[in-house]
Order: sequence, then structure tokens, then C-alpha cells
Amino acid sequence: MAEVKTASVKWVEGLEFQTFTGSGHQGVIDAGDKSGGKNHGPSPMELVLVGLAGCTAMDVIDILRKKRLAVSGLEVKVEGTRAETHPMYYTNLDVVYVVRGKDIPPSAVKQAIHLSEERYCSVGVMLGKSARINSRYEIIAEQNGWDKLSCAGD
Repeated sequence: MAEVKTASVKWVEGLEFQTFTGSGHQGVIDAGDKSGGKNHGPSPMELVLVGLAGCTAMDVIDILRKKRLAVSGLEVKVEGTRAETHPMYYTNLDVVYVVRGKDIPPSAVKQAIHLSEERYCSVGVMLGKSARINSRYEIIAEQNGWDKLSCAGD
């Protein structure tokens, strides 16, 4: 049976809404200063970027940990370019993975990203139907208390 997720919003004022999820989490969304909001929370389109970053980050860290690699940090940065006319959906997404650790093989990072993009990250697969997703990675190698950028790839 397919998994069903739920979410709802309740208007507060202006363009601000309280958010609720079926799993019991709450938050705030707002349209931002430029759209008549008060910028009390992220916009829905910013949350799409957060959703992509979080989804793929969970996959990548899980895969690297299963490989028993000495990963001490992971940051995923997403930048989206939107269509110029309505509906202003994302047409291009740039995803940068910054992996920190000791003796992290670039091939392992590349494989983890590939598995996330092609198999596991439902947010990325969904967004990939309307946007071009470009990804690259950097590995910051930790050695004897020093950090050294060891690799960059796509």
C-alpha cells in the first residue's frame, strides 16, 4: 500500500501561515518582504530547496556511513533558478555537496550522490521532471589537524 503524507496550513495574517504536518511538526511560512509578507519564515519555494537538500543529504550520509568511512561533516547547498513567468517553477537546480573527513575516496562520494539522485531521493527525482539538476562535490580532507581541499568533481 502506498504511503500517504499529510500537511496543512492555517492563515495567520498577511501572507503568513502556520504549517502543520501529519507527523506532528509545526512551522511558519511567509511570502517574504518583496511579495507583501513580513518575512517571518521561509517561502514555500525556499522549502522546496530545503526539501531537496535534506533528502539527498540524508541519502548521501547514510550511504557513506554504511561504507564505514570517517565522515565528520556534510553540507549540501542548493541554488535554484526559477522561470521568469508564472508559474515560476524551478528550471535549474545546482547542488553542491561538501564532504569533510579523513581518507574519503572521491569514488565513494560520487557513487553515493549518484544513488541518491537516481534511486533514493524522491524530492530530487520529482524535481528532475521539470528542472535540470546539476551536482558537484568537494571533499575537505582532515589530516593531522589540518584541512585540505582534496577533490572537486561532478
